[in-house]
Amino acid sequence: MDTQKIIAHTTEFVKSKLTGDSSGHDWWHIYRVWNMSRKIQRIEGGDLFVIELAALLHDIADWKFNQTEKSGLSIVSGWLKSQEVTPEISQKVIYIIEHISFKGEGEQDKMNLLEGQIVQDADRLDAIGATGIARTFAFGGWKGNEMYNPAIKPVSKMTFDQYKKSNGTTINHFYEKLLLLKELMNTNTAKKIAENRHTFMELFLNRFFKEWEGVC
Repeated sequence: MDTQKIIAHTTEFVKSKLTGDSSGHDWWHIYRVWNMSRKIQRIEGGDLFVIELAALLHDIADWKFNQTEKSGLSIVSGWLKSQEVTPEISQKVIYIIEHISFKGEGEQDKMNLLEGQIVQDADRLDAIGATGIARTFAFGGWKGNEMYNPAIKPVSKMTFDQYKKSNGTTINHFYEKLLLLKELMNTNTAKKIAENRHTFMELFLNRFFKEWEGVC
C-alpha cells in the first residue's frame, strides 16, 4: 500500500469536492486541519496515515452537507475502498469521522482513538480564535442566520436534534459551541493552543458588545 500516493489522491479528491464552498467548510479549512493534525501528531504520536486520511476526509461525510450521516459515511467508505486502503485502517478512519463532530453541549460522544482525538482537536482549534470567528460569520451568512438579535437568547445543553435544527444568531453560536471547545480538547498540545485562541474570542465579543451599544 503506497500511503503517499493515497494521500495525494485523497487530497485531489477532497479539493474537487470542497473548493469554492462558502460555508467555512471549504478546502482551506481541510488544509488547516490537516496541517494542525500533523503538528499535534509530531508531539502526541499516533498513526500518521490514519490521522491524515481522517483529517482530509472528515467534512466529506459531515451531517450538515449530506442527506443523512450514513450517506456521507458511505461516500468516504467507497473512496477508501477505491484506494485499496486496508479494512483495519478504513474502519479507524470511519470511526473517527463518525465521532468527530460537536453535536450540542447536551451530547457526550467520547472519542476513544488517539488518532481521532488529534484530528478532533485540530478541527475544533479551527473553530476558535481569529479563523474560527471568520468561519462562524461565514457559516451564519451561508445559513441565513441573523448576526445578532438581543431578543434571541443562546440555548444551553442542546441535544443533537436541537443543534441540527437551530437557527439562532451567529453571536449565540459562540455561547452554544465555540466558547465550550477549550474545555473539550483531548491532547495537552491542543489545550495549550486553545487557551490563546479562546482568549482572543473573549476579547472580540467584549469589543463587539461595546460597539453594539455605541460605547466605543
